[in-house]
Amino acid sequence: MTEVFPIERKSAVLTPSSLACLAHVPTVNLTAGCAHECRYCYARGYLTHPGEGKVRFYTNTLAKLRAELPRKRKRPTTVYFSPSSDPFQPIPEVLDMAYDVFRFLLESGIGVTFVTKGRIPQRHRALLATHAALVQGRIGLTTLDPAVATAFEPCAATPEVRLAQAGELIGAGVPVDARLDPILPGLTDGADCLEPLCEALARIGVHTIAASVLFLRPAVTGSLRRHVEDKLMLNRMLDNFADGERLAIHAGNSRVLALRTSARLEIMDRLKSIAHRHGLEILVCACKNPDISSSSCHISGRRPPANSGDSQLGLFKS
Repeated sequence: MTEVFPIERKSAVLTPSSLACLAHVPTVNLTAGCAHECRYCYARGYLTHPGEGKVRFYTNTLAKLRAELPRKRKRPTTVYFSPSSDPFQPIPEVLDMAYDVFRFLLESGIGVTFVTKGRIPQRHRALLATHAALVQGRIGLTTLDPAVATAFEPCAATPEVRLAQAGELIGAGVPVDARLDPILPGLTDGADCLEPLCEALARIGVHTIAASVLFLRPAVTGSLRRHVEDKLMLNRMLDNFADGERLAIHAGNSRVLALRTSARLEIMDRLKSIAHRHGLEILVCACKNPDISSSSCHISGRRPPANSGDSQLGLFKS
C-alpha cells in the first residue's frame, strides 16, 4: 500500500530536463515517487526518490503554476508529464491535481503531452478529447502477458485497459504513440511477445513505438530481486546481463549496466522487422542508446498544436 505524504513544492513547477529529447520542453512532476511501483523503474535510482511505497504529493502545484506562467519570458507551447512519475497514478488527490493542471494548461492554449502506464479516468479522457488538437499521448506498454505485467508492473493499469483507453483517445482525435520501454531481455524480447504486441497496437491506430531495452542500476537490481517473486522468471532475465557492459547514457552523465551492443541491436532489429510488417515506425532514443542510435524518441511529440504558428513547429517536428 502506497503511503502519500502531502508537501508543498518549493521549486518551480515548470522545470527543464537534461534529456536531449526534452531540451526545449518544460516538464512537470506532480509527485516524487510513483504509486505504480514498477519494479524496473529507473527513477528508483534518483536522489529525489522518496523510497519504496512512498509518494510525495505536491499540493500547491496548480497555485504555483498559475503564478509562475505569467512571469515566463517565453510562453511554452507544450508541457511534458512527467519525467520521473506518472500523472495518472491510482491516488485520488494526484488524479484531481492532474485534471486541474491539464485543464488550466489546455484552456490557456498550451499543449499537453504525457506518458502513462496508468488508468486514465473517464473525466480526464473527456478533457483530453475536448482539446485533442493540443494533446499528444504515449502509452507505456511492455507486454500483453498478464503474468509478466503483474510481476513487473504490479500497480499499473492492465495491458488490456491501457490498450482500450489508448484506442478510445485515438478515436477521439488524440494522437497516441506507444512506449515499449523497457524491453525485458529473455522475457519480452522474443517474437512470441513482440508480434501480438505490435499487432494490438496497430489495430487500435498507433503508428509509432519508442523502444529501449532494460538497463540496470543498483537500485533497480535491488528492487527486482526484492519484489519479483518468480525467481525463475527473474533469473531468466538477469542472466542476460552476465556479459553486459557499462554504458554512459544521457549525454554521458549517467552510467548503467546494459546488454552488450550486439545483443541490443539484435533485439531492435527483430522488433523493427515485426513492427514494419504492421505498418509501425520504431524510434530508438540516443539518450538511452548512444552506441546504437543518433535519433530521438520524440517523447514530447511531433505534431504541432492546431493553433500554433510556424515559429512553434520546432518543438514538435522530427
